[in-house]
Amino acid sequence: MTDSESTKSAAAAGAGAPPATGAGSATGTNPVAQAPAAARTAADVVTPELVARLARGVVGSGRSASHTPYTGEVLAELPVSDPADVTAAFERARAAQPAWAALPLRSRAAVLLRFHDLLLDRQTEALDLIQLETGKARSHAHEEVQSVAVEARHYGRAARSYLGPRRRTGVVPALTRVTELRQPKGVIGQIVPWNYPLELSVGDALPAFAAGNAVVMKPDSETALTALWARGLLVEAGLPPDVFQVVLGEGPVVGPEVVRHADYVSFTGSTRTGREVARGAAERLVGASLELGGKNAMLVLADADVEKAAAGAVRGCFSSAGQLCVSIERIYVHESVADAFTERFVARVKAMRLGSALAYGADMGSLCGERQLKTVSAHVEDAVAKGATVLAGGTARPDVGPYFYEPTVLTGVEEPMAVCADETFGPVVSVYRVRDDEEAVVRANEGRYGLNASVWTRSPRHGASVARRLRTGTVNVNEGYAAAYGSVRAPMGGMKDSGLGRRHGADGILKFTEVQTVARQSLLPLAPSFGMDDASYARFMTRSLRAMKAIRLR
Repeated sequence: MTDSESTKSAAAAGAGAPPATGAGSATGTNPVAQAPAAARTAADVVTPELVARLARGVVGSGRSASHTPYTGEVLAELPVSDPADVTAAFERARAAQPAWAALPLRSRAAVLLRFHDLLLDRQTEALDLIQLETGKARSHAHEEVQSVAVEARHYGRAARSYLGPRRRTGVVPALTRVTELRQPKGVIGQIVPWNYPLELSVGDALPAFAAGNAVVMKPDSETALTALWARGLLVEAGLPPDVFQVVLGEGPVVGPEVVRHADYVSFTGSTRTGREVARGAAERLVGASLELGGKNAMLVLADADVEKAAAGAVRGCFSSAGQLCVSIERIYVHESVADAFTERFVARVKAMRLGSALAYGADMGSLCGERQLKTVSAHVEDAVAKGATVLAGGTARPDVGPYFYEPTVLTGVEEPMAVCADETFGPVVSVYRVRDDEEAVVRANEGRYGLNASVWTRSPRHGASVARRLRTGTVNVNEGYAAAYGSVRAPMGGMKDSGLGRRHGADGILKFTEVQTVARQSLLPLAPSFGMDDASYARFMTRSLRAMKAIRLR
């Protein structure tokens, strides 16, 4: 994933007037069509009243403008926090957290379940904000709503099973009673990127709240409206306002202050920034979870259904215009099906529609801003200059909006092309032929990242066998990323430079707790008694240890 704070040039305002309905530019390799426009505009959604209401949730007094990628125009002005504001936010959260943690777990979980219902009831508001702030297509925005609803339901229902007291066998059964307890960390510092402003903000905070923590969140300044809207919905669902604090500002200014005050840090962003966060947390001896970059691979095996694999590749590569940590940027195809797969995949990519309407119908939206557009363009231009071939796309689309770029398929990619190993984080994928499974696995495991992978085969056993050999935190068989990510009972995260820790499942909530062991000794002490001397006690304990092993006591 790219850096948490994106640079969206104010000079881009007006660079792309609202486009008319019609076919795409014929100048590119792939004249991708443009989806029909809708009547509603940013002004209809982001009203002064909405901005004023959401701004009250920010601890800060300065002002900073955010922009919509669809046109580059100013979307809203929100407060900016300074270091003193961050300190104040943590003080408020720390004061409110004990009372929240003292509530019965079922009461905290009930807030999540009410939030679930409110989110689904008011999803149109969320979808509009997500689209306007990120530029993604509405169907991709709905993935965020789905994911957060699933997380709210899961932790609302399952928090007790994760956090409830657990009895453990004591050192002397019947005499030593041991209970394992889970206590909240305190105040969680959360640093959130721009690409999934609902899912990676409140979605990651839900288990922290269920565990009894308060949260101080720093969303990206360009996508803060969505996070603030979600905070308001949680408060409406019953969360005490001071338990959820929001600070805004430039990453290098506000981010380190969040790390400096937090009892635990939750970070999603670039590997480079993640290292800085890890160093800051380590200096204070507090824990951190880091979901970082990825250069994710898809393997199309010899026995794959190429039609289904091609359709899955479109979903896996171009959701949110490829601005997704777990999206596919490399496809390794067995040579026996390479021609058939590539033909079908490229045809599907060329049929995709770009659009900026606040409505369903577009297959892909915009990049988030100027910096992402420059990175994507540079990767494609560098690859072509060094011998790669563009099979589809390869062209910016200012006729649709200032940061639109066509979904792009490359072949002939090799070192030292930047797109070969560096994360593009955009709608660009490279297709490679391989001789067999062994070559596919070796090449998929190359590089410094290990976040997600995708395997396509008609055989579940074959898919499972290949999946076990891949060095990634998640592997999807016959799906791009959604099967593993959406299965929130199981952990999700990265290996190698893709991060530390996990979200979802037991790991996703227990990381926000401190484990406490309470042992109660009864009748006899763990020491010589009944007149035993030390030697007698040692012989007695030796016999006891042998007996416990003999009866297979664990």
